[in-house]
Amino acid sequence: MAPTSPPTVPEDHLLAVYSRAPLAFERGLGARLYTAEGEAYLDCLAGIATTGLGHAHPKLVQALKDQAEKLWHVSNIFRIPGQEALAARLTAATFADVVFFTNSGTEAVECALKTARKYHWARGDAERIDIIGFQGAFHGRSYAAVYAAGNPSYVEGFGPALPGYVSLPFGDMAALEAALGPTTAAVIIEPVQGEGGARALPDADLTRLRALCREHGVLLIYDEIQCGLGRTGKLFAHEWAADAAPDIMCVAKALGDGFPVGACLATAEAAAGMTVGSHGSTYGGNPLAMAVGLAAVEELNRPETLDNVREIAGYFSQQLAGLRDRFPEVVAEIRGKGLLIGLRLIPNNREFMAAAREHRLLIAGGGDNCVRLLPSLLITREEAREAIEKLELTCEAMQRKAAA
Repeated sequence: MAPTSPPTVPEDHLLAVYSRAPLAFERGLGARLYTAEGEAYLDCLAGIATTGLGHAHPKLVQALKDQAEKLWHVSNIFRIPGQEALAARLTAATFADVVFFTNSGTEAVECALKTARKYHWARGDAERIDIIGFQGAFHGRSYAAVYAAGNPSYVEGFGPALPGYVSLPFGDMAALEAALGPTTAAVIIEPVQGEGGARALPDADLTRLRALCREHGVLLIYDEIQCGLGRTGKLFAHEWAADAAPDIMCVAKALGDGFPVGACLATAEAAAGMTVGSHGSTYGGNPLAMAVGLAAVEELNRPETLDNVREIAGYFSQQLAGLRDRFPEVVAEIRGKGLLIGLRLIPNNREFMAAAREHRLLIAGGGDNCVRLLPSLLITREEAREAIEKLELTCEAMQRKAAA
């Protein structure tokens, strides 16, 4: 018997915190999503840079099925071999010595912030509590994460501000150098901002940032939840810069290709204050997540995957520059790095996203009136060409609307 779609239920019983598009999808395959009616959409949103290997990747599906038939959950009071295997894989590929597994990127950020402050406390520098973040950042929705980012719209109405958080203009290295002081615990930054409008910090600034933190005894935290795990053409975005490795790094999203899993990676020194009882999680690092994470990292770190990102990113860069030249009243600027691509627009970005959906193209919004292309890292040249064609149709529609 053919599978049937679940009954449609009104959204009345859902907390009204999302501005949802009028679409629902039944299944996905590769770079496409399908409605219950069989309409296909080219997915250049990827769950906001989450389904990095596309939908229903066969190796990840099989890994989940195999693990689901054995063991779903045990407490972290026991050894979980999958955690040990995935931690070994991640530390072998990065600067890190140790890993803490979480259910989400927000939780990875929380762990990073706690780790940074505890590091200084354990060294007898309890006055070092300040976390320096940057305008336009997005680190998640928990109380500490929203203050680390400092976006006013995310903190209004939630009571007194958390102490110890400083927000600086993104990319202002002079302001950063002036702000570093004896109460600074850490700097947290996305090497490529996602929600903030696909803004990439120049490689030279990443190198300078690393040097400044080292000079002032401050820990450096990278949030590579969106820009990491292959999205820029290297396994992590900071690897494009020389001598720019962090002390702590947060990852999630593509780590599970849609299955909830995140991780906080750290050097042994940075994590020295995190002793037994200082942190924990009920579900973090459960056997299901670890099975999927192991399969995902193996595929994301393949040379063929990273080569494809660089090749398709080059194609997009060339084609989008042409699109900007043909539609200067629609596209103002092309931003980003690798397959984290931003188009700063002149018309309203939400209207542009809706117009793209009319052409069966899914794209993400972003700050500074941007839209983002965040496709599967396995997107083909033919699919990328199709995305450009749909963007061109969308630009034409927006141009006609402006002229009407």
